[in-house]
Amino acid sequence: MSALHITGRIITGPDEELEDVWVVDGRVSLSPPTTGDVETVHGYALPGLVDAHCHVGLEAHGAVDDARAEEHALAERDAGALLLRDAGSPADTRWVQERDDLPRLIRAGRHIARTRRYIRDFAWEIEPEDLVAYVRQEARNGDGWVKLVGDWIDREAGDLGTCWPVDVLTEAIAAAHEEGARVTAHCFAEQSLVDFAAAGTDCIEHATGLVDETIDTFAAQGIAIVPTLVNIDNFPMFADAGRGKFPTYADHMMDLYSRRYETVAKAHEAGVAVYVGTDAGGQLPHGLVAQEVHALTKVGMSPVQAIGAATWGARAWLGRPGIAEGESADLVVYRDDPREDVRTLADPYRVVLRGVSHAHSGARP
Repeated sequence: MSALHITGRIITGPDEELEDVWVVDGRVSLSPPTTGDVETVHGYALPGLVDAHCHVGLEAHGAVDDARAEEHALAERDAGALLLRDAGSPADTRWVQERDDLPRLIRAGRHIARTRRYIRDFAWEIEPEDLVAYVRQEARNGDGWVKLVGDWIDREAGDLGTCWPVDVLTEAIAAAHEEGARVTAHCFAEQSLVDFAAAGTDCIEHATGLVDETIDTFAAQGIAIVPTLVNIDNFPMFADAGRGKFPTYADHMMDLYSRRYETVAKAHEAGVAVYVGTDAGGQLPHGLVAQEVHALTKVGMSPVQAIGAATWGARAWLGRPGIAEGESADLVVYRDDPREDVRTLADPYRVVLRGVSHAHSGARP
């Protein structure tokens, strides 16, 4: 296998770049090989993008077969997303981790939800007395993450309602930490964020219900958020679907939607860590990582900050390397500088995963 010489701008951090790197035997080298053929690619290189909230093997009706899950993973790879945090799936996708041609996958096991308080066939549906046991189970089944459903529509109340008593939630999160796992949760509304912060969570997905008080708490406690703004765009559809029976819920969802950019902007300004995730799987197709980066620029993040939320920042948060000597060559090359226009991320020129180069089907010659 010939070596690859990437020249131009290799962007390794917010203020760091290299003029060139080599890919030799699947790994990054800062010096050229002494023998063999070398192919040169010129452009702007970034560490492989991160989709920190997606669902490989899951679609609207539940788990899909391996062939369909493979399509999910390939769509992410072709979009330049080479590191995926799978935020809950009823499908056993461990086999993806054995495939060198598919993105690296950090699994969170299966969602844990309250009985009849989540999408059918997605989650383990349990009552609070079983939460600690199921959290321990999924901590052992996953790759260092557990995914809870923190709130959902309460049909009796006609609005979003919390799913777990705070005392049980606190015990469950402590159990996850004992098992060496971090906890994240699906949370739309305001109160679930208060409860999860009090219980010691590590991360929140969506986090549309953040207000000034919980933003300050999240910042102080180092709780990260993955806003999934491309999925929040579906809130008007969710509201319309529920308005006939649950008008209070519909109005609440529209309020959360209307202030989504302001909410994330305030969190970012307060120092809350924000990472890129698309929520691809249940409702959305895979391969939307570039759209989510662009959405983060609408909340006041600079292009470099938004790119960092999908590259070096997200990789450090997940404990995975970027572009560095001796590390696996997982990187993406673009013709144009994404720091000038993040929409460039939607048009990768060359995707390199584990040192193997994949020419993107939409790349310009």
